[in-house]
Amino acid sequence: MINTDEASAATTDALENQFGLADRIVDEAAVANSVQRFREQGITLPTFAQLADPSTFDQAEKVGDADPQGPDARNLWRVHWYNDLQGNRVDVPEHVVLPSTLTGVASPIIVVFGDRFPMITAHKVLAAYSCLAPRVVTGQFDPTVHRAVWPSTGNYARGGIAISKIMASRGVAILPEGMSQERFDWLDTWCANPEEDVIKTHGTESNVKEIYDACNELAKDPGNFILNQFSEFGNHLGHYNVTGRALGHVFETVRDEYGLVGRDLELAAFTSATGSAGTIAAGDRLKEEYGAKIVAVEALECPTMLENGYGEHNIQGIGDKHIPLIHNIANTDVVVGISDKATDELDLTFNTEAGRAYLAQSRGVSQSLVDKLEHFGFSAIANVLAAIKTAKLLNLGENQALITVATDGAALYPSERAKLLERQYGNEFTTTDAAAAVGEHLGAASTDHMIDCTDLDRRRLFNLGYYTWVEQQGTPFDLFEARRSQDFWRGLRRYTGVWDGMIDDFNAQVAAG
Repeated sequence: MINTDEASAATTDALENQFGLADRIVDEAAVANSVQRFREQGITLPTFAQLADPSTFDQAEKVGDADPQGPDARNLWRVHWYNDLQGNRVDVPEHVVLPSTLTGVASPIIVVFGDRFPMITAHKVLAAYSCLAPRVVTGQFDPTVHRAVWPSTGNYARGGIAISKIMASRGVAILPEGMSQERFDWLDTWCANPEEDVIKTHGTESNVKEIYDACNELAKDPGNFILNQFSEFGNHLGHYNVTGRALGHVFETVRDEYGLVGRDLELAAFTSATGSAGTIAAGDRLKEEYGAKIVAVEALECPTMLENGYGEHNIQGIGDKHIPLIHNIANTDVVVGISDKATDELDLTFNTEAGRAYLAQSRGVSQSLVDKLEHFGFSAIANVLAAIKTAKLLNLGENQALITVATDGAALYPSERAKLLERQYGNEFTTTDAAAAVGEHLGAASTDHMIDCTDLDRRRLFNLGYYTWVEQQGTPFDLFEARRSQDFWRGLRRYTGVWDGMIDDFNAQVAAG
């Protein structure tokens, strides 16, 4: 971690203002404005510790009868992994263990469901809260003055709109025009003025630079507050604390179940599509606590980490062509490229009558598992395929588990499914088509397009970020370089404790009115 007493003024300012690492009240007046507004709206904020372990608060008291899909401030207390589909709290995050009949590998692959999160049915609502809440309690964001701007390739923008709305703020979504229609339909419903507050940039999933350009233009207006998930360290810290703990809890639960049948189980790896590199921060925690390897996943059609390459793809939810500032890339163990051909065709297999029938009748996949496949969105399928490839690369066995997340579900992609069905299958997907897709993408999954990282590979990947962050976005060089050391990342963790104390103080002021 940078010693701010010795750091340059530019670095200190960047840590606090540009990247969200304030550990003090920056603007007392802004905090007072937020307290007054939250008091009027009856809003209280959960701490990171409470979201990491929701058993520490009373669900009925905090959530009550709030509709989990509605714009209700009480849904802030559902921004964690311990929900079911109805918004009730569960003891263990809901998950499934994929068997070899589906994956073709002996290693158990644990998938934790993200479509249980409120309002957007995707886990990016946690990233949005992790970025905005610290900015509010430190007085950097004033809901009476600022518009919260949420740059994204989809779910983070929706999460940001949801969080800012229920925190009595105006939100602005920035996302590529080529994203799934379901995302825009949702935004049209939640935004009071979609024509002004939904900004569509050029391109698709791979066009992140265009999003940054739009943010830089908006930032010229001091009333716009940019919450850039790719460089906002609250995103990293929220997932390290909340997602990391939840995944560890799921693994321990599965391990105990395996122990009942006389098998020990170790956690060998965590796979995560990088996107903004928020979710993959959970891997830092899983590596420390269980020794799990961290596997970074990207689209093969845009092989940024694999080949310093470029391109376009349809694995919606994972931006690319750059290394996010908040990605602890020096801690990455394996890089995997997954083709959007695989995710597109398996999505169709998992969500059509013919595909489901093939899996149940010809592959011996249980009906209960087939029914759960609707909870796998594009990036979830990519994460699972990466786990299969990792199991093969590392020669993992039946006592070595891998864990990953289904960041969202298939409900966000009917329009994309319809396009593929018409374009490739003439609107008729058969069991023969399903057999071909499963055979190619599951049965024949190989260790091609993978890197088992050496120190040289990690240095190369780290250096690639220089061009985006220092040359293009003006990040102070000493801050960029400090991120090479694991001491930097370990040093960040003090902030969540500081922010939790500030959240408690903020809530006390709200209640005192």
